Amino acid sequence: MGQTMAELRAALQQSQANEARYRLLLDHSSEISWMADCASRTLTWLSPAAERQFGYTLDSAQALAAGLLKDLQPRLARYAKGDLSRRRLLRETELPHRDGRAVPVEIESTLILDAAGVPVTVVGVVRDLTARRELAQQQKQFASMLSHEFRTPLSTIDGAVQRLEMTGAHHDEGTRKRYRKIQTAVDRMLAMLDEYLSPERMASIGRARQPNEINPSTLLQTAAEQARARRAQVTVETSGLPQWMRCDPAGMRLCLEILLDNAIKYTNDEIPIELVGRIATEGGVEFLVRDHGAGIAAAELPHVFEKAYRGSNAAGVAGSGLGLYMARAIVDVHGGTVSARNVSENGMEFRIWLPVVTNAGKSLAPADASSDNSLDAS
Repeated sequence: MGQTMAELRAALQQSQANEARYRLLLDHSSEISWMADCASRTLTWLSPAAERQFGYTLDSAQALAAGLLKDLQPRLARYAKGDLSRRRLLRETELPHRDGRAVPVEIESTLILDAAGVPVTVVGVVRDLTARRELAQQQKQFASMLSHEFRTPLSTIDGAVQRLEMTGAHHDEGTRKRYRKIQTAVDRMLAMLDEYLSPERMASIGRARQPNEINPSTLLQTAAEQARARRAQVTVETSGLPQWMRCDPAGMRLCLEILLDNAIKYTNDEIPIELVGRIATEGGVEFLVRDHGAGIAAAELPHVFEKAYRGSNAAGVAGSGLGLYMARAIVDVHGGTVSARNVSENGMEFRIWLPVVTNAGKSLAPADASSDNSLDAS
């Protein structure tokens, strides 16, 4: 009997400890947790976050309850008729703040059943979508700025090259080949603006992104091959990379091109550039773009990825200050990070870190530079 009582006391203490932990989590969560009675259609519990974010307590939450429990009655009726999809719902709407303004939110709720399978309680959480909506608006504005900053000069180049091709029949084959190369590059950049950096695509950042698979070694080799048209000394070194990784190939290719372009623009023609791909010490993979130039002033390093920022070394170098900002936006979408530092000997090192995400059945063995899923370099 003594042992049984000791076990009961221990179980009670554990239960009380768990309750304290759960209450601590709920009290300090940014999500609003709530509970309502299905029979009376009234709120029975509301977490402290409701007062912090909306100005309501349980006693003053009538306006909030109206939004939370909207359509509860028809939902229960559909569930009673066998529509099991009504048990858990996720919806976006607006809820009124106590000061009168409407707040965009996401409401996730679940019906809790009794022993007979009848819904008796509905529990849920409310997430404020204000920051997400503001980010989406910023991304749309960014896409519009890209169109203004890049599309107009690209269209000018496009028209000029077309005129040169039409009027340059007497030019030698090498010159005409350069015209075609310029035209191909312009077409590709315009397609990138249309397909990857359109306002619609930018607005989808942070939401669903269609996964794709790519060989990371091939990704690096392709980026290096394109950079060698402007800087012959671009080397690639890979070590232990997985054979496949999931990412947006067009986006990551653009990100690497931006970093390589930055290295080329801010170093002399004879300075080599290194592109390195390997497994990161903290897991995932890392891509490094290194040069051996003058580097960046230490005070400016924290700002290099800010929108429209140009450092003191940018005087006389064409640019809009959007490239590194764009690179960071692309890496952010993939759940990774991009950073810059001055290396100890000399020059700059840009580092992209990405989590390795693979599909079931795909090999994680180290890969060489060949792949059946190679990128089109054109």
